[in-house]
Amino acid sequence: MFAAQGVSNAGRLAPPRAAAIAGIVFAVLMGVSLVLVRLAVPYQSDAGTWLTDPARRNAVRAAVQLAPFAGIAFLWFVGVLRNRLGPLEDQFFATVFLGSGLLFVASLFASAAFTGAVVEAVASGHVQLLNSDTYFLVRQLIGEFLNVFAIKMAGVFMFSTSMIAFRTRIVPRGVAVLGFLCAVVLLLVITSWPWIALLFPSWMLVISTTVLLLEFYRKAA
Repeated sequence: MFAAQGVSNAGRLAPPRAAAIAGIVFAVLMGVSLVLVRLAVPYQSDAGTWLTDPARRNAVRAAVQLAPFAGIAFLWFVGVLRNRLGPLEDQFFATVFLGSGLLFVASLFASAAFTGAVVEAVASGHVQLLNSDTYFLVRQLIGEFLNVFAIKMAGVFMFSTSMIAFRTRIVPRGVAVLGFLCAVVLLLVITSWPWIALLFPSWMLVISTTVLLLEFYRKAA
């Protein structure tokens, strides 16, 4: 069945539509979540004063609620793609691909969990974190999980995915090369620029849209 449905006469894998849709859903949810947080929470010189603004707290709440659904869509993308690659999957890059994907989701969830805890603790009036050492510590944990660990794992995931795509030709090689370049940026560039995190969902949107268009073109042909 795999040979009949997954590999064309030229030996190329037919792009999995389910993975492409999951990738697009992840890219949209992740992008919206990041934008909400970046607009609501100051990146530098943050004393926690944004927590006194109900509109900003609600924006961050919405971003936190979107994070689990983004993670689910991402895991669906990983699972479907691995299932469709089957025997063509290189064990080394498959291990890096899966491991980096799981670590990315874990770091994303940890960052979202800490963020949600801070918002709800202050909003309920049980904890006074403004201008406190506790708030600074929690804020640093949130930043490290998202801007360092999640972003670096995203870079590794992009590199391994691009290598798999380059070898199996599930997308044009130009898209795979773009993934290599984006991965280098995320892995080597200092993450002091808060908007650099959007590079990952943007790339996911590009590769997923490409896969989906190729699938429709293949069926039409």
